[in-house]
Amino acid sequence: MQLSFLRPLYDRPGPWCSVYLDASADTEDAHAALDLRWRALRDRLQEQRADPASIEAIDRVVRGHNPMPGDYGIAVFASHGRVALSEYLSAPPLRDIAAFASLPHVMPLLAQRGEQVAWVRVIADRTGADAMAVSAGGVPRHAHVQGREEYQLRRVRPGGWSQSRYQRAAVEAWHRNAGDIAAAAAELAERVRADVVVVAGDVRATGVIAAQLPERWQEVLVRTDAGKRADGADHTLLDDLTVQAIAEVADQRVSTALDRFGQQEEVGSGLDAVVSALQRDQVENLLIVDDPSATGELWVGSDSTQIATDPEQLSAMSVRDPEQVRVDAALVRALVGTDAELTVLSPDEAPELTGGVGAVLRYVDVATPGRDRA
Repeated sequence: MQLSFLRPLYDRPGPWCSVYLDASADTEDAHAALDLRWRALRDRLQEQRADPASIEAIDRVVRGHNPMPGDYGIAVFASHGRVALSEYLSAPPLRDIAAFASLPHVMPLLAQRGEQVAWVRVIADRTGADAMAVSAGGVPRHAHVQGREEYQLRRVRPGGWSQSRYQRAAVEAWHRNAGDIAAAAAELAERVRADVVVVAGDVRATGVIAAQLPERWQEVLVRTDAGKRADGADHTLLDDLTVQAIAEVADQRVSTALDRFGQQEEVGSGLDAVVSALQRDQVENLLIVDDPSATGELWVGSDSTQIATDPEQLSAMSVRDPEQVRVDAALVRALVGTDAELTVLSPDEAPELTGGVGAVLRYVDVATPGRDRA
């Protein structure tokens, strides 16, 4: 998982208010229920002596957000009276949270986000297409392609001296329109760095479009005749297929991370090894088992690589006034500061991961702990 979207949280000093709230609008009393839940969280922040300006900034987001249908949640992070990040959650959080601490409490957000897969979906017929793309950060983009050719898009019925000429004209028009659609799909895929490209709709159109996509995108192409461009068309099957394609990419990423970790397990397993590697900017991908009940802490300084299991380690780095923070909060800040990635695992995906944490390293040198055993 890329973590660059979290940078605004570490570009300014704390302390931070972190709020996770069930904002579901699936009942008649949803507005009143939201108000009660938010009031309870406000009280918790006040009990933790959070600054009133940040509480008010979060209040404006909670009360002013655009409600979504069904079950969902929101996550909001604020410091010194300003909201630095707010996100919708596709499902309510496991529990409402209000935390005030030196570092933002982002692990519940990351665990719920999971692997973010960038994708493009095109629903096409022989006259044009409607396309949607979503980046790994969740930013949607849309495009509508109207074919340049509208003449003789249906082949004429057999017979007559001009039949072959009209059929050739129709095929040429399909190909030109498909070329426009393929170009638009490729442009969207480039913009979001797509991991999956789904081309759906008219079976003849999807075949011609697929053939004209650049090779790079043909390698991640899923083609289907599910879905139609018509208004009110049922896209349930197409939605299921799209979700399945995205999930397969996400699962493959996790499997690859676990395989790579297995090759370096002797030098990247356990909290001590991970902290040492983060101090030296060695971590390429951190593996962590999601444990909402975890209460462990680490020591940190002002810099992202100033992280330790013991305050004496930071004193040796000339860090003044080290602070104790949540383990996951310290680890994520270090990952963002060193442009490393994160893989969040469920307990059954890594039952033997020492301490629930490990790392795939960018490099191994003579100073790497455990190197002689690797």
